[in-house]
Parts: sequence; C-alpha cells; structure tokens
Amino acid sequence: MTKAVKAVVSGHVQGVGFRQATRSTARSLNLWGWVRNVWGERTVEVWLQGEPEAVDRMLDWLWIGPSLAEVSGVESEVVALDRYLQDFLIR
Repeated sequence: MTKAVKAVVSGHVQGVGFRQATRSTARSLNLWGWVRNVWGERTVEVWLQGEPEAVDRMLDWLWIGPSLAEVSGVESEVVALDRYLQDFLIR
C-alpha cells in the first residue's frame, strides 16, 4: 500500500538547507517525491509518496527540519498517487 501527501512547511525554512535535508531524509526512508521553495510565500512545499509509516515519519521530521530551520507550521493533505515518481528530487 502506498500513501501520498502534499505538505507546506512554514517558518524560517528557506536558506537554511531545508530542501537538501528533506531530500536526504526522504531518500533514507525510501520515499519518492519532491521539495521546492515557494518564493512568494516563503514556505517549502513537499510531495511525499511511499509506505504509510515512512510518510508519517517524514511528516514528523518536517516539524523539526535541519538544525538552522525554525518551523512554525506544517499543513498536509492526502493526495492521489503520482505514478511517474521514481526518486526524491529538489525542484
């Protein structure tokens, strides 16, 4: 069974290595998806897809992020699977 979630992370999350750390953590959990900055909103958007337990662990990690990040919120929603994903990328 596979679960897909789209999340938006807010706070001091740009310019602190958040995307790189997210990719590394997601890959260690065998997740597919992507992470990107949303410049106008100063947030980071994340697409996670994989085993439900791994997706949930990653959502917990997003509340912490890398050491320089200051996360103030994570909004997430379950979405339809993207069957074309084969890796975890920085966009």
